[in-house]
Amino acid sequence: MNLRRILSVTLLLLAINLCTGGFCMSKEALNKKEASIAKISSYTAAGDIKSLERELNTGLDNGLTVNEIKEILVQLYAYCGFPRSLNGLSAFMKVTEERKDKNDKTGEEGKVLPSGTDKFAYGDKIQVELTGDHVTGKLFEFAPAIDQYLKEHLFADIFARGVLTHKEREIATISALASMKGTESQLNSHIQMGKNTGLKDDQIAEILEIASAPKNEMFATGEANTAYAKYFVGQSYLNPLTTEGVKIANVTFEPGCRNDWHIHHKGGQILIVVQGRGYYQEWGKPAQELKAGDVVNISPEVKHWHGAAPNSWFSHLAVEVPSEGGTTEWLEKVSDKEYNQLK
Repeated sequence: MNLRRILSVTLLLLAINLCTGGFCMSKEALNKKEASIAKISSYTAAGDIKSLERELNTGLDNGLTVNEIKEILVQLYAYCGFPRSLNGLSAFMKVTEERKDKNDKTGEEGKVLPSGTDKFAYGDKIQVELTGDHVTGKLFEFAPAIDQYLKEHLFADIFARGVLTHKEREIATISALASMKGTESQLNSHIQMGKNTGLKDDQIAEILEIASAPKNEMFATGEANTAYAKYFVGQSYLNPLTTEGVKIANVTFEPGCRNDWHIHHKGGQILIVVQGRGYYQEWGKPAQELKAGDVVNISPEVKHWHGAAPNSWFSHLAVEVPSEGGTTEWLEKVSDKEYNQLK
């Protein structure tokens, strides 16, 4: 099962958990600082430096201190490697230099464990607090060194530094893991650890949604798609790549965004999915799930819609098949009842 599928199932279960006894509980969102931690971690893990620099500025504006952000970026080396961590720190150093006149708060300094501390025992204690039990197994018997490094360095040296709460550290970790491929097992473990620190289901769902945002885009997201906004449910963005000959545009949908049912008369359209997860549906047929690399050929006169999954950003190239006198007829909205049946 791939990571996107894991995220989809997880988000569905979290949504179900929010509704009990026939009514839905009000959502408890991340605060601005927590949302910034998730975004900074996600862009760092994905290596999207341009977006990271933007979010580092936003994080400082949202009240994160310089040392809190440093702690996030240092911790992430344990989850996405030294190269990503060092690149993130370099980007942050650049941002702080550019903002030196803004008087951003430095914040508290990280602490060092006293000399003579039994780091293995200390790390084991923290690990138990996070997981609810001692972490053992064949993997750690096979490679005892990794157990030692996890306990003595990650859960002792790093977690003992303070500056961030355990909850904030788990927000960073969940977001980073959800932004990488092949980390399903670790992601699921840290989602449970996040709950043990006080994260609510809807907050975890928000972190996973943040992690699904487009990164390292081959084609820029573009501007808000105001010209066609009346034909969409939710927020979309449009980046015209060509304006002559064969018209091509990159269209990006926020989670839950979709266009209305519509028909291309005379000329069809080709969709090339570049990022995220979404859907394409023709009238009278089941919806087709789409992911990066998928191609959809839409014949003229076919009634259809396309858009993002409920919990994932989605981007595709829209290639207009040239035709004389071609038009698009916009029809009814895709109802919430229809759309909410999708996962």
